[in-house]
Amino acid sequence: MNERYTSTKTYRNLPCAHRQWKHKGHCAYIHGYSRQYTFYFEAKKMDKHGWVVGFGDLKNLEKYLLEMYDHTMIIAEDDPELSTFQELNKKGLCDLRIVPEASLESSAKAALTKANDILLEITKGRARCFKVEARENDKNSAIYELNN
Repeated sequence: MNERYTSTKTYRNLPCAHRQWKHKGHCAYIHGYSRQYTFYFEAKKMDKHGWVVGFGDLKNLEKYLLEMYDHTMIIAEDDPELSTFQELNKKGLCDLRIVPEASLESSAKAALTKANDILLEITKGRARCFKVEARENDKNSAIYELNN
């Protein structure tokens, strides 16, 4: 039998705005949600405390989420109005984050990548994040998951 231990950590109440400029409907408008991210961790063996991941060791992950999604404006780097958002940022009217894509799916992938960078450092490869579910409300989520 091939054992694996898993655990999750959820971060809530990350209010940010974004837009999907390529969308032909209302998603092209600036709109916002209070985002939530759930990280799924796994390890073949637990640490000395009997944990997959020490949640107290994830302060840098929380810091990343706050920097990216706490009262920020997420705009894609290819948005034709990028210069407008950069001007708003200069005027102090938004806290701009420029990303490759503004989708929730892309933010789930970015969060998983960041989590694994942090876990590699703190667990020396013993544990990893294999899935992130990003929610924008109670009806919609996007999931990014690694294959084995």
